[in-house]
Amino acid sequence: MSLRIDLHTHSTASDGTDSPAGLVAAAAAADIDVIAITDHDTTAGWREAGAALPAGMRLVPGAELSCVSDDGGGRRVSVHLLAYLFDPAADAIVVEQRRLREERRGRLRRMAERMAADDVPIDPDALLGALPDDAPAGRPHLARALVDAGLAGSVDEAFATYLGSGRGYYVPRRDTPVAQAIEMIAAAGGVTVLAHPLAHQRGPTVSLPTIAEMAAHGLTGIEVDHPNHDQPTRDRLRKLAAELDLLPTGSSDYHGTNKDIRLGAETTDPDVFAELVARASGCEVVSGATR
Repeated sequence: MSLRIDLHTHSTASDGTDSPAGLVAAAAAADIDVIAITDHDTTAGWREAGAALPAGMRLVPGAELSCVSDDGGGRRVSVHLLAYLFDPAADAIVVEQRRLREERRGRLRRMAERMAADDVPIDPDALLGALPDDAPAGRPHLARALVDAGLAGSVDEAFATYLGSGRGYYVPRRDTPVAQAIEMIAAAGGVTVLAHPLAHQRGPTVSLPTIAEMAAHGLTGIEVDHPNHDQPTRDRLRKLAAELDLLPTGSSDYHGTNKDIRLGAETTDPDVFAELVARASGCEVVSGATR
């Protein structure tokens, strides 16, 4: 039977609803053989997730980096970069992840303060105080607070009504230039995959020539099979991956109950996974110990 490999998931270390250990337990229940933990701009969940692995399951330590790129037409757009198997103690990574976490917390506070000023029942101090000091604070945390306050029926509705780009409470952030991030992870022995590159429903995306530029900077792969990609989009990306010698991955982008996506909804081919691991040297895949 083929391995089931999911290389894009989130825990409470960033904006998921499962603890790192709970994420591993959910993956085991979903018959996932290999899972990557890719919380936003942090490696804080790695140790707990690794310690929770059952025998036979493997964990790929990773992170989803918040980046910015030209869209190919002169406009700056947000892009997400999945980084795997890098040395988390590399100086450049420690410094940049700290900056991004602080940027996220400041941004979330500004958005919450705007709401409070408009008498939306959101307490900025309570919102930030409920998060661990090293947790990357993100819009999903504010969205969940809006749901809990009865102001939205779901996280998606909260984004559409209050938090999306162009809405009155939206605040932009200063992300890492994507070429810098690719090179930073490569220097730390890691590999990089461009997450959901053509998920247009999330907002503006980069052009295919821009992805080619990323490949020239050392990008390792692109996330082809993703819940937000329809079949024609997947076909385009798979063709591009072949042309640019990029590895085509598949992942669920699981966030627990914050999104209606199940673990293993999309998976990565075992041969592609093996090649991804072979190109990395910053840290190792963690295997569950036999108990």
